[in-house]
Order: sequence, then structure tokens, then C-alpha cells
Amino acid sequence: MLFGPESTGKTTLSKKLSEYYDGACVPEFAREYLQQKWDEEQKICEPQDILPIAIGQMKLENEAVDSGKKTVFCDTDLLETKVYSKAYYDGWCDAQVVDAAKNNTYDLYLLTYIDTPWQADDLRDRPEQREEMFEYFRQALIDNDRPYILVKGSLEERLQFITNHLNSLLI
Repeated sequence: MLFGPESTGKTTLSKKLSEYYDGACVPEFAREYLQQKWDEEQKICEPQDILPIAIGQMKLENEAVDSGKKTVFCDTDLLETKVYSKAYYDGWCDAQVVDAAKNNTYDLYLLTYIDTPWQADDLRDRPEQREEMFEYFRQALIDNDRPYILVKGSLEERLQFITNHLNSLLI
């Protein structure tokens, strides 16, 4: 499970890892959902979007699990949705998402550090708050007692570190 703030390489890593391990890759549902909202209405995420985003994400994750692949790499999860909701909406998150995030866990979280270059797009909006957002994510893993490793460096360094770690677990 890739976990961390925006523009930290989660999408690239989830794709590369799923290729390397011949696993399933679960995209970030919120990205497509919110990009469509932006393209059609020029609106950003609103509180009423949180539950549909969570439902869409779980649908994609369940499909990946049902694919029969040994490994599943998720670009995001419900805990990440909860972190964003609380960060953007003054501590608020839909109660159903909060409850589901407690029960929706993974074997290992790959916490992506903010040492990758910021890449602006229609949806990313907090380049000046990268450290603050990173701390929200790190603290969420600690508060929710989730197993994680911190992933830093270039793409090659990240992939080497992750595959070394995962290979030791998968043997």
C-alpha cells in the first residue's frame, strides 16, 4: 500500500511494483473522480465527495483482490482519504469512511517521503505545505498502528529499497 501526500511518487511506484511482482495495481479512484469533476464543473473536492470516493476506491481494491494476483499494490486507501478529509475540512471526515478505514488494513504501508519534485496539475494544491502534509500521513500510520517503512530517494533507490524489503517478506 502506497501512502503519503500528493506528488510523492505513489502512482509511479505502484505501477512499477505491480509490474515487477506481476501483481495487481489499484489506481487512485479520487484522481479520476475529481479530475472529471474539475473538467466538467471546475470544482474541487467537497465534503460530499468523500463517501463516493471511498466507495469507488473500495470497489477497485476488491476487484484487484479478486483478480487472483499474489500481490496487490494500491496507490491510495481509505486511511489516506480520511487524512485528506481531516486536513482539508477542519478535522471532519464522513463517519462511514472513518469506520471503514479502521477495518481496511494492509500488510505493509510504503510511506513516500516529500523528496520528489513537486508536479503541479489541476488537483494538487499544497506545494508549500508538503512537510505539514507528510506529518499528517506519518502520524496517521502511527495513530492507527499500521506497519510501514519510509521510502526516500530517487525512483531507482526507492524501487531497490522496497523490493529488497518485500523480497525478504515474500520468501
